[in-house]
Amino acid sequence: MAVVRGKNIDILFSPEQIAERNLGLAAQIAAEPKTDLLVISILKGSFIFAADLLRALHAVGLAPEVEFITLSSYGKGTKSQGVKIIKDIDSEVTGRDILLIDDILESGNTLRFARDLMYERGAKDVSIAVLLDKRSRREGTLNADFVGFECPDYFVVGYGMDVAYAFRELPFVGVVTGDAE
Repeated sequence: MAVVRGKNIDILFSPEQIAERNLGLAAQIAAEPKTDLLVISILKGSFIFAADLLRALHAVGLAPEVEFITLSSYGKGTKSQGVKIIKDIDSEVTGRDILLIDDILESGNTLRFARDLMYERGAKDVSIAVLLDKRSRREGTLNADFVGFECPDYFVVGYGMDVAYAFRELPFVGVVTGDAE
């Protein structure tokens, strides 16, 4: 357990576990043939995972280009649920292999939107890497190609993930369990 900002946080995945898993993910990704690989990090939550995974990809011999996209879900819980682009990528994707990186796969709506968008723009192949897969929240059949960890049905923070913009800086993934005494 850690105490941060006066809150108790139970650690689910330690910095050491995450670092080891990032190397394993990089090896899995590198084992598949790639054509002009473009890695796209979905902001904001994935920025730390993406940085560490990119360094791991370099360590296993890949040298992808890197882009960032910011997407926002709206209408959650309504029939008009959707995703909009807040900040788009600048790179051409036609004929390229794309690796989307996100922090957590829950409902799948945002990643499905991003994947479909890349295919609409002419991507050759689109694969998905996520740090956490929370299958209990999935809407539909989207699955990630590369998964760091299966995530229990908790609201998690750390390693880029936040609650009200707090706790992103933590080097681990954890669950806020209450106020520290």
